[in-house]
Amino acid sequence: MSATIFTIANQKGGVGKTTTAINLSVALARRGIPTLLIDLDPQANATSGIGHQKIPGKSLYGVLHGEGKAEDRIVETSEKNLFLIPSEVDLAAIEMELNQKPDYLVQLRRCLEPIRNSGKFHAIILDCPPALGMISMNGLASADYLIIALQCEYLAMEGLSQILNVLEQIRTAGINDKIKLGGILMTMYDIRTNLSRQVVTEVRNHFSKDVFDTMIPRSVRLAEAPSFGQSIFQYDAQSSGAVAYEALAKEMAKRFSLKKG
Repeated sequence: MSATIFTIANQKGGVGKTTTAINLSVALARRGIPTLLIDLDPQANATSGIGHQKIPGKSLYGVLHGEGKAEDRIVETSEKNLFLIPSEVDLAAIEMELNQKPDYLVQLRRCLEPIRNSGKFHAIILDCPPALGMISMNGLASADYLIIALQCEYLAMEGLSQILNVLEQIRTAGINDKIKLGGILMTMYDIRTNLSRQVVTEVRNHFSKDVFDTMIPRSVRLAEAPSFGQSIFQYDAQSSGAVAYEALAKEMAKRFSLKKG
């Protein structure tokens, strides 16, 4: 059984992308689904946010240059069923260096193929940088599904058509004709504001079933957790953020037929 690969991407920063990568991965693992979180952002916020140090030589940088295997970069986390390939600052150089390689858009896919087919994981979550550069494009070329984290504000909506256009280009160019829009996740939802409600209504009107039922609330506890190297489930399991990510994991497990290990 090969793993299902999800890339969480948005060219805009500050939309809850890494927060979602961390807490969705933990929530899936807690449901008994063997999950691998791969941090592809040179800032390594998913790495530190889940409680791991940024250690030189432990990212996929060397692997993308043909040095070693991706599976050798996998480390355990404090969560049962959850594993991590960390990031570090050297990964930033890949943005320029990948251009020099033939088939530069599928380098990551080749590296991840043995892991995908190993049977060890049922879900692989890719946390991409907040830009549509080489790393993010490689993430899209590797994934089965794109998950878009979309902040509940109008400026965030402007970039939605851009990333959907890139998705279509990836498909039509034959780089990854299997990738589909897995869903749009509304983040930083504030029920007290008309703006949040209006944005959600507009996105649902345009994209209907592509929008997840679950919405991630604007939450101080969600913002605080990564600074302690903890997921929201470790930091405050009773918070609204924890409840939301638990619901999202349940929704995704059903939508994509993710089985327990």
